[in-house]
Amino acid sequence: MLLLRQLGPGSSLDVVATVATKAPRKSGELKALLRDAGLRATAARTAVFQCLIDAGGPLSHAEVCDRLADAGFDRATVYRNLADLTEAGLVRRTDLGDHLWRFELTTKVEHPIDEVHPHFVCTGCGTVACLPEGAVTLNPVKGAPKSFRSGTVEVQVRGTCNGCG
Repeated sequence: MLLLRQLGPGSSLDVVATVATKAPRKSGELKALLRDAGLRATAARTAVFQCLIDAGGPLSHAEVCDRLADAGFDRATVYRNLADLTEAGLVRRTDLGDHLWRFELTTKVEHPIDEVHPHFVCTGCGTVACLPEGAVTLNPVKGAPKSFRSGTVEVQVRGTCNGCG
């Protein structure tokens, strides 16, 4: 779980811990989730899906490719599988303002964090982590845009992590 603390008036947020990763699922469970979503459970798709489960937070296409480098899947195969997982609703694609798509699990995969949730982005190293429920609270006010009132707002918190501190 990722916990934040305020360092003082006007200071940045400090990352106290890292997001806990989920335990790897059994291969049969992964394949069943893929098939239930209407996807074939190929070796590449299963590996990409497991990579996102193990990550515990959003990953870019390049990060997934790096983590799967030893498996020998080419970049196009990884991207196609990320797109397929997104279209099937197992993965959500997010842009955190840096023009780089990141992919993370959705609630369909028992993700411990709500579908729409805030992210912490380290301005030093670029690390991205999901923030737990309640870390950021939004209160709609009169005159706020309709999307804000309907709960479809995506929030990100920027600051420095402990590693960059």
